[in-house]
Amino acid sequence: MQYRVFENGIEVNGTTVFSIVDGFRNFKIMASKYLLEQGIGEKGSDGVAVINKDAWYSQEKWLKAFENIGKEVGSGTLFQIGLKIPENAIFPPWVKDIDTAIKSIDVAYHMNHRKNNIPLFDPSTGNMKEGIGHYGFERLSSKNMIISECNNPYPCDFDKGIITAMAKKFELKASVTHLDSAPCRKNGTNSCTYIITW
Repeated sequence: MQYRVFENGIEVNGTTVFSIVDGFRNFKIMASKYLLEQGIGEKGSDGVAVINKDAWYSQEKWLKAFENIGKEVGSGTLFQIGLKIPENAIFPPWVKDIDTAIKSIDVAYHMNHRKNNIPLFDPSTGNMKEGIGHYGFERLSSKNMIISECNNPYPCDFDKGIITAMAKKFELKASVTHLDSAPCRKNGTNSCTYIITW
């Protein structure tokens, strides 16, 4: 289900949190309102939330900011924020094509979240911890098509933005569509499925 943590005590790094401000483009003060209401960041002299990129913030509060943005501003802004995630979050260095780009989303997702001060993915060991769900990857070898089932607490439109940005990095003609026949977090389930074609 959108906006509800899977597990308590999860934190998100400041670099990733900044994507909300970045996703609002010229309306950074409006974006800041949603973060500051949740106690995320400090109000700068210009009214824009100052996010410490080295700090960690409550996933529960960050999701509440997403929920308020979705209700008050709409799904288009959630999509725009998702498009900014690859520019702001930490991604693994082995991304070289559309397949590795989509596969890397799950690894990056875990690298940018932690519990008990320990990131949920350790690049030195490849060990991934649970608690936040996953971004799936299934390549259909006979076609230029990838299926990604996203089982996590983030908004549907936000995830579509992340996947779109990563796919278009390597395939400009890539298209991402929500599989409407599959479950959707907007309807109270824990996952949405996206089809990436190019």
